Amino acid sequence: MAMAEEEEEMAVEDASEGEETEGGDETEAEAPRRPRGKGRMRSMVTWDLCWAWYRALPEVQQTRIARMGFGHILSVRPFHVDVPYLEALRERWEEDCKAFIMPWGHMIPTLEDVAYLTGLPVQGEPVVGLERRDYYDGIVELLGPEFVAGRRRPIRSILLGSLSEAVGLRGRRRGPLESLDEFCTGVRGALDLGDRSEERSIRIFVSYLLGRLLFATQSSQMNCKFVLLLRDLAQAGRYAWGAAMLGHLFSLLPSSSQRSQSTGGFTPFLQIWGYTRFPMGRGTLVEGCQTMVPLMTRWEVAPDPRVTDRRAGDVRVALDHYPHEQVVWTPYAGEADAWHPTVAAGRPLFDRHLLLLCLGTCEVLYLELVVRTLGWHQPAIEVPSLGREGHSCWRFFAEDRDSGADHGSTVAYWCEGGEQVIQQRDLQDSSAYMEDYQARYAGRLRLDRRVMPESQAIRLLEGRLAEQEVELTRLQAEVRTLRGELSRVQASRDVGASSSAQPAGGDLAVRLQGALDRAEARVRELEEQAREIGAERQGGDVATLQAQMESLRLELEARISGLEAERRTMVTTMEELRDDRTLMRGRLLEAREREREAETARARIAADYEILKDRVLKKRREQQRQAQQATPARTSSAFASLDDIVSLGDPSVVRGGGLPRPEASTASRPPLPDRRREREEEEVSSSRRQRPTEGEQRDE
Repeated sequence: MAMAEEEEEMAVEDASEGEETEGGDETEAEAPRRPRGKGRMRSMVTWDLCWAWYRALPEVQQTRIARMGFGHILSVRPFHVDVPYLEALRERWEEDCKAFIMPWGHMIPTLEDVAYLTGLPVQGEPVVGLERRDYYDGIVELLGPEFVAGRRRPIRSILLGSLSEAVGLRGRRRGPLESLDEFCTGVRGALDLGDRSEERSIRIFVSYLLGRLLFATQSSQMNCKFVLLLRDLAQAGRYAWGAAMLGHLFSLLPSSSQRSQSTGGFTPFLQIWGYTRFPMGRGTLVEGCQTMVPLMTRWEVAPDPRVTDRRAGDVRVALDHYPHEQVVWTPYAGEADAWHPTVAAGRPLFDRHLLLLCLGTCEVLYLELVVRTLGWHQPAIEVPSLGREGHSCWRFFAEDRDSGADHGSTVAYWCEGGEQVIQQRDLQDSSAYMEDYQARYAGRLRLDRRVMPESQAIRLLEGRLAEQEVELTRLQAEVRTLRGELSRVQASRDVGASSSAQPAGGDLAVRLQGALDRAEARVRELEEQAREIGAERQGGDVATLQAQMESLRLELEARISGLEAERRTMVTTMEELRDDRTLMRGRLLEAREREREAETARARIAADYEILKDRVLKKRREQQRQAQQATPARTSSAFASLDDIVSLGDPSVVRGGGLPRPEASTASRPPLPDRRREREEEEVSSSRRQRPTEGEQRDE
């Protein structure tokens, strides 16, 4: 029975190829509709809903989620998923060496790419935890009893749709004609957190984020092991989520999964990684993006039918014939660590051989095969001699077990920082490596298919022409950005910056103007050459087209290299300006600190004044109360003295303890005259004398 249940759970994990999942596929929602042919890959990432859900949460919850390490990736605006591009990449994955087999050598996404592109933490505690046979109690405690209602035990996975349904977002999907802002507004209006605690609301969202975005699989369910990692939200912020995401992606890229029409893992990261390493014109940099963090926020991938509607076969051919010299091995040369906090924290791991842990999976990062990403020459290396193999273990167990304890040596290897990759300084180039590489992968590199038929060459040139148009669009956006930067620098210089910053600002303005002029000239050249290529393409002269496209590509590469050099120079100059601004900001902060101290002193004096005032008022009230208490006593004593005085003439009152006197006769003592009665009688008589009687009034 246990084996049957285990097989059932495994069947849920390895869902069928045609399975529809809640939330849908952004590619299908944004790209033009087309029939799904056999082998058409679909991305399982549900990005739009995660992005909108996060923005609909209260600000306090957003802050706590950002502290867990997900703030940067959730700041990336969702973009179009380039499915043919990802499919062509997936076909080149080699499981033995955990690398993509490209015509120019091995290529592997590294932790440096993860830190720069996504902003996820790559250094920290490994993502390992307790694996249970039944997660019923943990789900009830961390998420709520509604997530296990009506389900039979043991419970080992959770429906991702139930997470969105619990907050009123079940079935929310962005329409083909709906903008992202409109979709976000709708999600904000539909979100219903109910009376849940803040911690449970955060756990529900982060669970959906992990299952639908960072650790997406081909199934509509998520392993409950991820939920247990969120028991302590503060502890969750210390995990190396970026390394776990990369290891999870490696585990879902083997060539054995090519039979499936869908792929898991965080595929948008893989897509932008490819754009930065071997640009093929599908993405454009956002205008004014030089300071955006992480780098994925700088890319805008629109569903352009000129490029994105191409078949995967065209992408394969384009990769086969991509110029080796245009591959970018160090795309982050001009970036400063101060802009990327996760990069600064993870830099000690960027030149290390590591094992990537993600709960039950362990994947190897063979950095020895891609040392050119470190700026070194690649030595020849025998792949089987690498000597370490990872293992993927997405199965359930019949008893509770601790994956960290089971793989203690692997966890210790990660905690120790792996092994240092040694640079071979005596190498002059990477030619020996390339000879060995081409001999080893001759069949996969299609070296015998370098000569293309005329029809395929025309289609490839048409695709490259479309890519040049997209590149032209990107350059135009860069021109607008440079023009804006130039205007801003000139304005700041005219207003009058500090004397130390004025020379740098003027030099920067001159360089920006020069770069702007060159970029505008290049835009005009590209427009003219595109018109000429279009005219010649209609004439059918393939050889001339190919030669001109090759020269255009080489010239464009030189121009882009020049622009990149200018950009790096401008970045250096801007860094100097930032240093000056940092100094001024520090002085301003000191002044503000002194002002805060003075304000604190004033507040303290006011508080002391209020205390003294209260004391004085209290003392005054006490004195008034004492005076009021003393007034009746004085009155009673005064009355007593009056009685004594009156009693002096009363012989019946005994004084001095003597015998009582005999009472005097009332006849012998005349009564005291009643003065008040006499006055009243006089007033009545006078009033009668003054007022005439009715008879007298009648006679008159």
